Amino acid sequence: MIIIPARLESTRFPRKVLADIGGLPMVVRTAKRIQHLDRVVVAADDESIIEVCNEYGIEAMLTSTTHKSGTDRIYECATILNLPDNELVINVQADEPFIEPDVVESLMKKLKNLQSNNEEFIMGSCYNSINADAAQDPNLVKVVLDAKNNAIYFSRAKIPHNQSGEAVYFGHIGIYGFSKKSLKEFCSLQDAPIEDIEKLEQLRAIYHQKNIAMVKVASTGFGIDTKEDLKRAIEIFL
Repeated sequence: MIIIPARLESTRFPRKVLADIGGLPMVVRTAKRIQHLDRVVVAADDESIIEVCNEYGIEAMLTSTTHKSGTDRIYECATILNLPDNELVINVQADEPFIEPDVVESLMKKLKNLQSNNEEFIMGSCYNSINADAAQDPNLVKVVLDAKNNAIYFSRAKIPHNQSGEAVYFGHIGIYGFSKKSLKEFCSLQDAPIEDIEKLEQLRAIYHQKNIAMVKVASTGFGIDTKEDLKRAIEIFL
């Protein structure tokens, strides 16, 4: 199950999920990239998003306008859909119109492996290698890993600090996966002080000592965080 949380009035770039990219609204283009992999539902907070999705044959449902995060929104959607506790739920951001299907499939495979190993808490995400210049960008979240490829920390800052001259940087790709049961548990956790500081909700899991299994992928896609990103995306289709 793939759920795309879509908020109309995002803080940094209002109404971006409806921005035109090569003749399609952003949220629609994102959904169409991955709809062959599994059932896709857009979890929206505004009727205008529902109407646009319906126009292009994308399943969508209305969720609360008061959710603090996209993860809370997909949990509401999963609850409305009455998904079983063992259902694997992939959260693909609405502002990822270039997300590669291979990336989503890699995360699905990882989650199934965690499930087959009877892991108590099932949460995963993806990362790729980035260079030092890219690591400077606060809009590109960085991740540091442990020996088992679980996330130790995520930051908008350039981490790790290059004291030795041998630093390797990993960029976080904003896609998440959970079992429905673990999604419920995540949303029930108390907010972590650090998640509000960094504005990164995944830090809540780490704060509460929950593993986030990370999958390395090759990706050239990028999210649309700014109007400059949108201009870059539009140019690709010219």
